[in-house]
Amino acid sequence: MDDMNLHDSAEVISILKERLEPAERADSLADVIEAQYPHARKAAVLLGLFDHAGETHLAFVRRAATLRSHSGEIAFPGGAVEPGDDTVVMTALREAREEIGLDAARVEVLGVLPPGFTAVSNFVIMPVVAFLPQGLGVLYLQEAEVTELIGVDAQWSDTHGLFLRIWLLYYLGSHCTYAQYPPASAGCCMKCTQ
Repeated sequence: MDDMNLHDSAEVISILKERLEPAERADSLADVIEAQYPHARKAAVLLGLFDHAGETHLAFVRRAATLRSHSGEIAFPGGAVEPGDDTVVMTALREAREEIGLDAARVEVLGVLPPGFTAVSNFVIMPVVAFLPQGLGVLYLQEAEVTELIGVDAQWSDTHGLFLRIWLLYYLGSHCTYAQYPPASAGCCMKCTQ
């Protein structure tokens, strides 16, 4: 495991399963952070990894410009915990279905990252990491919340690619290799719009 290839999704998935917190601990991890911010609400986002054109991608959305919070921002599908959600993992899956039409049957939850707090919207956010073994499938963007779906591969050279690399290196370790940086081709990401 000296040189891990970020483009080999099987290898990435294997390492993530070893290093992420188990999904079963998601609610207790969120509760610890929530105790520090007693007026905050719980939320969850889905970090959905999938294969596209031989590359491992991560699904982002562009939030609608008409939203009160985080309007027009690039984000992960997700939102607030609702009364019918048994767990924050269920919240991430429900929100991904509502925002982009992602079928939960296509999702293999790998684990969770440590939750974080955002003061702007007063949320304790649980990042749920998942793999979509059959890809994204047919998606329907919820126009009131999402204007665009962006699939980012591990070679994307701008800010989002940097974020993805930092995230992957932090959780996968420093034994990552890149085929080429910066990428030789401009076709480094896929976009889906309504």
